[in-house]
Amino acid sequence: MSISHNYLPQQFANSDEIWNAIRAIVARGDFTLGAEVAAFEEEFAAMCGVKHAIGVGNGTDALFLALKALGVTHNSGEVITTPYSFYATTAAICNAGATPVFVDVGNDANIAPNLVEDAITPRTIGIVPVHWAGKPCNMAALVSIAERYDLWLLEDCAHAPYSMYHGNRCGSFGDVNAFSLHPLKNVNVWGDGGVITTNSGEKAAYLRKIRNHGMVDRNTVEFWGYNSRLDTVQAVVASHVLRNIERITAARRANAAYLNAALEDIGPLQLPTDAEFSEQNYYLYSLHTTRRDEMLAYLVSHGVDAKVHYPKPLHLQPAAKSLGYQKGDFPNAEWCANTTLSLPVHEFITQEQLERMVFLIREFFSPEQ
Repeated sequence: MSISHNYLPQQFANSDEIWNAIRAIVARGDFTLGAEVAAFEEEFAAMCGVKHAIGVGNGTDALFLALKALGVTHNSGEVITTPYSFYATTAAICNAGATPVFVDVGNDANIAPNLVEDAITPRTIGIVPVHWAGKPCNMAALVSIAERYDLWLLEDCAHAPYSMYHGNRCGSFGDVNAFSLHPLKNVNVWGDGGVITTNSGEKAAYLRKIRNHGMVDRNTVEFWGYNSRLDTVQAVVASHVLRNIERITAARRANAAYLNAALEDIGPLQLPTDAEFSEQNYYLYSLHTTRRDEMLAYLVSHGVDAKVHYPKPLHLQPAAKSLGYQKGDFPNAEWCANTTLSLPVHEFITQEQLERMVFLIREFFSPEQ
């Protein structure tokens, strides 16, 4: 039995609705910033509970352009973020012109608010928390810190569409917030795409211009911007998926709950759970074990597409050498990187597959192994 992380062939096996909408776009020749983009943006903003959503070319651009909307320019200051994330988070901060300052994560693999406050200096301008694996950060503490020190807050929500914190969706707490629509995200498209959310009409207007060369109309450019528009065709796909996000999230949460109940008595495993204040979307079902590499090899050899997200924290990447960090600087992030293992829990996983994963994991940890 093969159990894969990749569910795209199943997700889009019946795509007549999407193809019909795309044919209409082709007939109109309306491929950039068409009506479907505006419709998706309105739907996405409503899902997040914010006033504005702006579709862009990819999740990395969402972060980068959000930083520009917050006023980040060359040598503009320090931005506090986590060393335990995908590369795009730190890359966007550096490329926008700020200096990333890492602080360690807590037991939930998210940025630790108490360490954020300790890292603030006169050069600090903002905070970029990452809702890792779809588990919401402690936004109450982070919002309080940002307000107390007059800092902006940008949520990296690449993993977190439809995740909930104290009754509000991730992507509604920051001054601006960035999402990815990568093909394997919970809200996904047939290629690349991204979304920025905000409650600021001023920032939304700026973002709609900066994503489109800084143009205010066909013949006038207000400032030198970028070319990062969500394609009309991709907006059709994104809207189609977004209409199913409640069902997608419920299925992932149910699959995760089954695994947690079936594996909770295995001592060497630390399982993912919701904090009291949150509901995660289980973009990743990420557990921890000190026998990670052995367990990974065992599961893969038996047909389970287990993954490691991510095996090396950002402060130890070659690209971060100039930042001056060393091994041991962020022990929790390094522990996460050394022990994390992700199992497939997407909405197309069957009960039989869940039972197979449980059997293999229990077999791996049995005294006979």
